[in-house]
Amino acid sequence: MRFVHVEDFVHPDAGYQLNLLGRLQVKQGHEVIIVTSELTHVPDYLVNFFGRDQIHEKDEKYFKETGVRILRYPTYNWYSSRAVFKPGLQKFLKSLKPDVLFIHGEDTLTGMQLLRNYKKMNLPYVLDCHMLEMASQNRFREYFRKFFRKFITPIILKNNIPLIRVVDSDFVQKHFNIPLEKTHLLSFGTDTDYFKPDAQDKKNYRAELGLKDDDFVVLYAGKLDYQKGGQFLADTLLEKFVPKNSKNVKVIVVGTASKDDYGQNVEKTLSESENNIIRFPTQPYSGLERFYKMADIAVFPRQCSMSYFEVQSCAVPVVLEENEINMDRVSNKKGLIFKLEDKDDFRNKILQFAEMSDDDFKVYQENARKNILDHYNYIPIAQKFTDVMIAEYHRFHKNAK
Repeated sequence: MRFVHVEDFVHPDAGYQLNLLGRLQVKQGHEVIIVTSELTHVPDYLVNFFGRDQIHEKDEKYFKETGVRILRYPTYNWYSSRAVFKPGLQKFLKSLKPDVLFIHGEDTLTGMQLLRNYKKMNLPYVLDCHMLEMASQNRFREYFRKFFRKFITPIILKNNIPLIRVVDSDFVQKHFNIPLEKTHLLSFGTDTDYFKPDAQDKKNYRAELGLKDDDFVVLYAGKLDYQKGGQFLADTLLEKFVPKNSKNVKVIVVGTASKDDYGQNVEKTLSESENNIIRFPTQPYSGLERFYKMADIAVFPRQCSMSYFEVQSCAVPVVLEENEINMDRVSNKKGLIFKLEDKDDFRNKILQFAEMSDDDFKVYQENARKNILDHYNYIPIAQKFTDVMIAEYHRFHKNAK
């Protein structure tokens, strides 16, 4: 089948859900096209991590490597982290003749416009929702939710349009009046065949950086902006880590700070760290595997990203901030939680891992890998996404007869 995905922001070097889903759907035998925004007006905080340069060359390289075609449509601008596409997007999408149109983000401007024109588009839709309570902080959110409940929810429910929740939250029911039993729950995940522990790789990758087998390696790989807690991380790493067992703690930070004052302050603080941090610039998704494999633990100062799944798949325990999702992510000895914005507690949790006995630490490593294999192996998850899309294709055309 021909699947067309529409998403506000996509970068071929990213490790977002759609990058992985599209690649796996091609492996399943389907044709996959992603329609997304040109990068001209994309906010800096979204694109700085990956860069704007040579984007069409990178899109073409991604197509050659994965078989997924990325098509970019012009925008007027962005508002409240949402793309405002120029007129003609819906006509363009129809011209691609998709068997199923997957709309990523039912509450984006694009998603709502497509839903309002569902009958006119006359093709099967599948939706997904990534929203959590903690991420919905816009001061106009109550007005927006009221609008959505009145004008958008009835379209979804009346037409039985499949909505996939990718996080286990009651957000759509609580705020949009979409009953949970009317939705599908399919989690994020990762390719467990690619991201997996390997003792020899770990040894080799460490040797390339002059790291010893018994060094305790702490990894942060991600954005160094305010949203991801860049300065909080830098402040946490400023003072040298001295475990009681005299273990040698090494810190690796993978990520390029922005050129603004915030980013430069982060860089300055990192450069002044007593831990002699090993630095690497932002890496493409395919380049992160080596860092995950050489690490003992991975830390996420704020807003734990999808890389959580990759590091855990490599049997790497995590240190996460306290929130509604992360409590479950560290349960059953997969990681540790630190108090929100508490630098001292963040440091203590890192040291707790460094000082842990080998036997106890091994439990965390094994639980991390097992959790991903049991619940977040994206190969079968991607098939479930595809199953929903194929089922909707058949339902839609059966009802159209």
